[in-house]
Amino acid sequence: MSLFLHYLTMPYLLRGIGLTIQVTALGLVGGVLLGAVLAAMQLSRFAPLAAFARGYAIIFRGTPLILQMVFAYDALPRLGLTLPAVAAGGLALSCNEAPFIAELIRASVLGVDKGQVLAGQALGMTPLVLLRRIVAPQAIRMAVPGFGNQAVGALKNSSLASTIAVPELTLRSTQLASSTFDFFAVFFAAGVIYLGLTGAVAVIQLLIERALDLDRTRRQAAVAAEPAERAEATRRADPAARAAALADARIAVEAKGLSKHYDGRAVLQNLDLAIRQGEVVALLGPSGSGKSTLLRCINHLESWNEGEIRVAGRSLGFAENGRRLSPREVAMERARVGVGMVFQQFNLFAHLTAKENIAGPLRWVHGLDRKAADARADELLERVGLAHRADALPRHLSGGQQQRVAIARALAANPSVLLLDEPTSALDPELVGEVLETIRRLAATGLTMIISTHQIRFADEVADRVVFLSGGAILEDGPAHEALTRPRHPTFQRFLSVLEADRVSEIAP
Repeated sequence: MSLFLHYLTMPYLLRGIGLTIQVTALGLVGGVLLGAVLAAMQLSRFAPLAAFARGYAIIFRGTPLILQMVFAYDALPRLGLTLPAVAAGGLALSCNEAPFIAELIRASVLGVDKGQVLAGQALGMTPLVLLRRIVAPQAIRMAVPGFGNQAVGALKNSSLASTIAVPELTLRSTQLASSTFDFFAVFFAAGVIYLGLTGAVAVIQLLIERALDLDRTRRQAAVAAEPAERAEATRRADPAARAAALADARIAVEAKGLSKHYDGRAVLQNLDLAIRQGEVVALLGPSGSGKSTLLRCINHLESWNEGEIRVAGRSLGFAENGRRLSPREVAMERARVGVGMVFQQFNLFAHLTAKENIAGPLRWVHGLDRKAADARADELLERVGLAHRADALPRHLSGGQQQRVAIARALAANPSVLLLDEPTSALDPELVGEVLETIRRLAATGLTMIISTHQIRFADEVADRVVFLSGGAILEDGPAHEALTRPRHPTFQRFLSVLEADRVSEIAP
């Protein structure tokens, strides 16, 4: 034991720790930088870049690190590049770590819910803002455990730098053991030192995880009781007068000859649709009829094959000369035109609270200062009955609450048109009512709304007009109450009969 303690505190061994840390730090810093580049190349849509990154990974993951060390120290000088032993060891380690870190980064980025990216695009975020505010914060949280594991591996792999005469801990231990022949005590001391170093890495990892733990840093108050008051649903008064007023209103959304194909299958077929300012339109139709695709085309979240879409008189996604806009230009155009969208799966940003989900896009896209953005978020949360849940993360909210936050977020920038894609389809039946009630109140404000829904009674109460899609074509288009009570097209009649039968079966004992 005395020999072990002697070697454990021997300055000769302790000086090796500094070089071990140097090689490890060089390897990790270089590996992260190079790994980020390789991950970006693999995520790129440019095939040659992705192929190069994969080829790099095959080579450096498929050859031993010790050979890479020797190459960096002995072969590079023959190419005119001579490096000190520590630098050569750090270079080899960074090149070896890079493909592993690249896969870690790529997996973390791909692990961010695509719905959140889609929601960010719908809110007018440019690709850079999306990466910085939505993707990167969540990807980093997911990557921390894996990166901690890579750091421990790099620390242990740094021992191979001894093969190119870097006098780090392993080489010094070997030399000391060879001169004293006390192999057990020397290597036992070296092992304890390595254990201390890797333990320090583990502690740092845990501290970082703790600092990034949203549940710890944002303690949630107990769930307050839901506001008891609910506005009563009222049918629109004097439908004839409203229809006359809408007939004189400007066209807010117009689609002409719109066609969209997926792998040769027609999803939208030569569709013509005009929606006037202040009008509430319910899109009905079976699954796969093209309702969601139409809404995403209106917001240019999807492109189309033929036809034209104009929102507020502007061809979203195209310049006046017909040039297709870049993703950044499309994002800026969405923000200027003002098309809000609410998705089936809520698509709230998981790392942000309810309030931040609303205020964040106002700051990042529309340039509001924090005070103004927070005030607007507070106002909208009060409006949807969730002021008491402002500091809750999405996973601490019920489905109905999440969808109401999503509606508030879509309304934050005062859009000219609000698109709602099956806003209640992902909710349990007992939560549907609270979301529909929020939409009912919005419909009375004069906001132009296009709602994809299967809620027939709701459509009758709220919508001015019903548009029925089947097979990507409009089969019926008319005043809501008239179309729902006296459908003309046989396919629409069958569709309503099926929905009514399903509703009766659900409420039957």
